[in-house]
Amino acid sequence: MNSTVSSRLQPTTIAEQAADALRRKILSGNLPEGYQLKQDALAAEFGVSRIPVREALVQLEGEGLVRLIPHKGAVVSELSIDEISELFMLRGILEPMLLKKSAPRLTEGDFAELDAILAEYKEELHAQHPARWGELNTRLHDLLMSRAEQPRTLSIVTSLLQQTDRYTRVQLSLSAESCRRAEEEHSELVRLCKTCDVRAAAALLKRHIDHACEELESFILSRRRL
Repeated sequence: MNSTVSSRLQPTTIAEQAADALRRKILSGNLPEGYQLKQDALAAEFGVSRIPVREALVQLEGEGLVRLIPHKGAVVSELSIDEISELFMLRGILEPMLLKKSAPRLTEGDFAELDAILAEYKEELHAQHPARWGELNTRLHDLLMSRAEQPRTLSIVTSLLQQTDRYTRVQLSLSAESCRRAEEEHSELVRLCKTCDVRAAAALLKRHIDHACEELESFILSRRRL
């Protein structure tokens, strides 16, 4: 394994440091898709016990970067461009359609909840807690579309959001700019809905989904060229 860690980890927040080091290796392409992450080797490399390494792998599984496979251990997740393209294409069609129907019916209580989600999302983004990003993203999108009165379509979209959860976390992990843009676009989406500018809100939602898809596809292609 090529190492990008120049010194052993310090004794404070060891699991977080191990997760950060592994995240950098995965996102840089230094650890390719399907690569088996052996706890003993990682513990020796970082100069720590296996316990924080195990905790780091669980954290990265929550971010969609690692898969924990029974009887095999941890491997770097495989990210499928075909799956990303299909899932985000469907979201880009269905979510703006639902938002157009839902936005005019959102209540003061809905907007209070949306503001609370935005505040929590901002806190988790700034604290760099990727495990919660997908969950909060799904809650925000679901609530924005919840008043469309099209339960079957909403059920499909909720499933799509759940299936893209790990991709959302990977995309937000790519850079501080990705986090900043997501935060700004979500805030603007809620503002446009509050002011009943439904057409602009739907157009922004489409761009928001398309950009996430494009950024993920570009990341995967660049990593595979390494």
